[in-house]
Amino acid sequence: MTAVTAERRTHDSAGEFFLRAPAAGPALALILAMIIFSLSTSRFLELDNLSLMVDQALVVGTLALGQTLIILTAGIDLSNASAMVLGTLIMAKLFAGGMPGPAALILGVLVTIGIGLVIGSLVTKVKLPPFIVTLGFFTMLTAADKLVASGQAVPVTEHGVLTWLGTQRYLFGGIPVTYGMTVALVMYLVVWYALTRTAWGKHVYAVGDNAEAARLSGIEVNRTVISVYVVAGLIFGLAAWQALGRIPNADPNAFQLGNLQSITAVVLGGTSLFGGRGSVLGTMVGALIVTVLQSGLSQLGVDSLYQDLATGALVIAAVIVDRLARRKS
Repeated sequence: MTAVTAERRTHDSAGEFFLRAPAAGPALALILAMIIFSLSTSRFLELDNLSLMVDQALVVGTLALGQTLIILTAGIDLSNASAMVLGTLIMAKLFAGGMPGPAALILGVLVTIGIGLVIGSLVTKVKLPPFIVTLGFFTMLTAADKLVASGQAVPVTEHGVLTWLGTQRYLFGGIPVTYGMTVALVMYLVVWYALTRTAWGKHVYAVGDNAEAARLSGIEVNRTVISVYVVAGLIFGLAAWQALGRIPNADPNAFQLGNLQSITAVVLGGTSLFGGRGSVLGTMVGALIVTVLQSGLSQLGVDSLYQDLATGALVIAAVIVDRLARRKS
């Protein structure tokens, strides 16, 4: 065996590894970023700062979890953040009007589930492109947010079920942890199990990889896609609950870039925009990469515009890597 052949086989095995474990590359990037910022700043690895970064990643990370399911089916959702904001407004408005917190929470989540059901039906039954459908919903829901709120933020003045996820406790006596972090971890574990251990999860990957082949193998493609948008709608409703836990104030102008940030986290986490490949673990890492990058650059005194430039460059690089990986496979 020649040295060239051995080197080529080494590259091939490395490429196959990253194809089988798309979260490995993002995890290495996250570790590298944390090492760099810990050496460049004085308080990056302090427990309070680490807890704050995780807390800042919660809402976008939850939005990205639902976005991952949709992108795995070769779709995309540009309206997820607007739907989430509508959920926060409905919860806060109903609660302010005298409805008990649990009922307001359930109704807010049902609204986001309903939005997911309508979008999924339009994509499957009417055969409209997900990009166009969700772009239209993004425009409509952004306007609906302002109409529901009458142009003003709706505060949640009483501590209760709507703000419960923001309650902070100290793990092992010194690590600040909120209930929202625990709920987010549970959601990721549930979705991970559903994707990797159930027939539904196998169908999601199969539809994203090749919808026609999935149909010929007996998979109900339309039913699978609709179920994905409904589950994502549920997750976006829980993201609304997360948002009220972090800041008990439903603002129609909040999370205006949440849709793009969620897509960024998914792409950085190694999920392919072309569907059929990716993992929720990678998405969790991707959401943390975005937060770590913003926090580290802020502590270094880098202007927020340059932070956006760096994040955008990372997204483009991640898509290029995914494209090359698909060609190789």
